Amino acid sequence: MKEVYKNPILYYVAVPALVALWPVVICFVYLPNAEKTLGDEMKSYSEAQRKMAGILLLDPGRLDSGDPNAGGADFNYLVEVEKMARLCEIPAANYSFGSRPPRDPSGQKSQIANVELKDIDITRFARFLSTLQLRWANLQCEKVSLEKKKGRPDKWDVDLGFKYYY
Repeated sequence: MKEVYKNPILYYVAVPALVALWPVVICFVYLPNAEKTLGDEMKSYSEAQRKMAGILLLDPGRLDSGDPNAGGADFNYLVEVEKMARLCEIPAANYSFGSRPPRDPSGQKSQIANVELKDIDITRFARFLSTLQLRWANLQCEKVSLEKKKGRPDKWDVDLGFKYYY
């Protein structure tokens, strides 16, 4: 076997053959795979752009660059519940809420609120709750009470209890 490596004809034939084969492999194997991958990435990027535009329409304030040393945005139940109700197309007559002032019982400041949604379908309720909690990571839903309206399909009265940690 060592004799094969010492034979110079191997190097005169094998090395040029490998060098000539390399462009063929690139042209017929790597280039089509790269083009397919590029097409997939372009489709994925277009989809991501549509999703980013949707997020920007829902919450244009995300692009505002604030002071990085300042604390997070101030949470206000009144503003956020009204914004989410508007976004989920819940009429103002179909929701009410009340909140208590922030308190600091054990070293962490928190605020409690109750939200009542009346005559609402389950998809709007789910969208309202998930969007609100997605927007505010420190908001926890502590109580959910669903009561079906008699004789009306997919109409519910919902009572929610929230707690926001500052």
